[in-house]
Amino acid sequence: MLDKTIAIVLAGGVGSRLAPLTNDRAKPAVPFGGKYRIIDFTLTNCLHSGIRRSLVLTQYKSHSLNKHIRDGWSVFNPELGEYITVVPPQMRTGDNWYGGTADAIYQNLYLLERSNAKWVLVLSGDHIYRMDYAPMLHAHRQSEADCTVACMEVEIAEASQFGVLSLGALHKITDFQEKPARPAPLPGQADKALVSMGIYVFSMDTLLAQLKQDATDTTSSHDFGKDILPRMIHRQRVHAYQFGREEGRVSPDRYWRDVGTLDSYYRANMDLLKSVPPMNLYQKDWPVRTYSGQYPPARTVPGAFGTEGIAINSIICSGVVIAGGSVQESILFNNVFVDEEATVETSLVFEGCSIGKGARLRKCIIDKNVSVPPGEAIGYDLARDRQRFTVSAEGVVVIAKDYQF
Repeated sequence: MLDKTIAIVLAGGVGSRLAPLTNDRAKPAVPFGGKYRIIDFTLTNCLHSGIRRSLVLTQYKSHSLNKHIRDGWSVFNPELGEYITVVPPQMRTGDNWYGGTADAIYQNLYLLERSNAKWVLVLSGDHIYRMDYAPMLHAHRQSEADCTVACMEVEIAEASQFGVLSLGALHKITDFQEKPARPAPLPGQADKALVSMGIYVFSMDTLLAQLKQDATDTTSSHDFGKDILPRMIHRQRVHAYQFGREEGRVSPDRYWRDVGTLDSYYRANMDLLKSVPPMNLYQKDWPVRTYSGQYPPARTVPGAFGTEGIAINSIICSGVVIAGGSVQESILFNNVFVDEEATVETSLVFEGCSIGKGARLRKCIIDKNVSVPPGEAIGYDLARDRQRFTVSAEGVVVIAKDYQF
């Protein structure tokens, strides 16, 4: 079945809620966890699930994303019919850019029709999770469903951010509400709701028919959650697949995060620093693939006056030098320099940054190539920080790429 499946990764969203991290890059290209990009998790899932044909639909500020996929994901052999292909808007169906998740695929129907695939796996390129898609594909085939939707349980207070499902017999979806103000709780569990993860399996014929019908509907927003699925559930067999209960080779940690805001992105990075991280990056037969530059090993060295460089409960990536500074509960991406008596606490520091002597950072995200001056304090006076930087709702201070003090 896997050799008859093609994956479509939707990677064209603006990601405005992640600004300024998305000022110069697409949301799926935002760095994560020290060495990865967000899209690496979806592409890794495809790789380990045995899916060898993937189309990545890009749109906004896609240069960084295109470069990352070229450098880190040229792993398949086109002569064997394997590929990861970046597909920008080509305006094959008109003179418009992608106008919704369904429209993005509709504009590339010719790629699906000539793929000879029988099943289509629709994915988002901006979620953090590990999942073996093979069991979901097999469940779709066994149930003879027209569409299968991956779902998970969340707290009822969070459910209004997602598409909320109601189920009947044999996991058949009987209702689908996109981001409802009052989510329907699970039967017998008033504090939980069942939500869509934005992961869909379609039989090819069904998807083609639905997209062609949707394209002619002038009232449609051309979105899977708002238009395609609500229309299908009353006419066709749309089933739910419970995430984390039958995960094939990957360890079932049931971790899935939509990192669409600065605070959710920050929290997901901080999750990696917990004593037992809720997502296991260290499963040896499920490594998360990425592009890794040729940096020297990380090291800690004494500063000019003999102060030892230390790192406590932190992720320290290649090329990092902590020269007499202190790093605690933080993630330092590649090629970061921390000078003497500087302190970095509960922060993310992206590639190529330097933290000057005696500078203090707390609860910050510092984008690439920023030099924090000696003695600077960030994260200690939010009123002052708001005058210079972006401060999230939960008090995370974000400094844009290439910012000049």
